[in-house]
Amino acid sequence: MASSSMSSRNSGSSWTAKQNKAFEKALALCDKDTPDRWYNVARAVGNKTPEEVKRHYDLLVEDVKHIESGQVPFPDYRTSGGSGNIGHDEEKR
Repeated sequence: MASSSMSSRNSGSSWTAKQNKAFEKALALCDKDTPDRWYNVARAVGNKTPEEVKRHYDLLVEDVKHIESGQVPFPDYRTSGGSGNIGHDEEKR
């Protein structure tokens, strides 16, 4: 069985890329002072409750705090070992 932190993080249904994009757009339109903010965001996303979108937002804020505090290391794309070099296409131009 999953740990309590894992199950709380995955509570509710999963989010599709389309729902995440709708969530981001709705957040841009519905700031913290918008009446019925989470209801409006849920309507924009579709198939989610206001409680689910609020939880999704809280997890996003938590992730950003971890990133900004340095708890999440930046990826080192240069050592990926693959032939794809991020700057490689730029050099050809």
